[in-house]
Amino acid sequence: MAEKIYVTQEGLDELLKEQENLLHVVRQEVIEDLQAARAQGDLSENADYDAARDRQARVEARIRDLEIMLQNIEIIEDQKGSSKIVKLGSTVTIEEQDTKLKNTYTIVGSVEADPLNGKLSNMTPLAIAILDKKVGAICEVDVDKPYKVKVVSIK
Repeated sequence: MAEKIYVTQEGLDELLKEQENLLHVVRQEVIEDLQAARAQGDLSENADYDAARDRQARVEARIRDLEIMLQNIEIIEDQKGSSKIVKLGSTVTIEEQDTKLKNTYTIVGSVEADPLNGKLSNMTPLAIAILDKKVGAICEVDVDKPYKVKVVSIK
């Protein structure tokens, strides 16, 4: 059995939109590029044809990847009203114990991770350290130079 891929409903909608675009827009563009390149004649030294075939291979690979992902999706339930412990989907404010610097992250699956925009993969050392913890818990983040964080709030 394949590994579950955790996404929010928003993340699922984005994956479906990407799949739809690849299947019905990009794939058609690639076909048109291939036809135009074939019309140029000799395919053995045709750079446009080679580029179109390369793009076709990447598009088809991404479509296959999306199909596999979508078969193994598990939607992260909205955690509103359920903020006793940190779970997938929780928005957590943490405080680094050394610097007292506070950051807020939403714990998401790795497909949706975007740390610069506050979306932290559940597979990161920080997320692993704080998952299943309560407000007030002090956790050690297991990295090359371990550090401690405190769970300040959970939404």
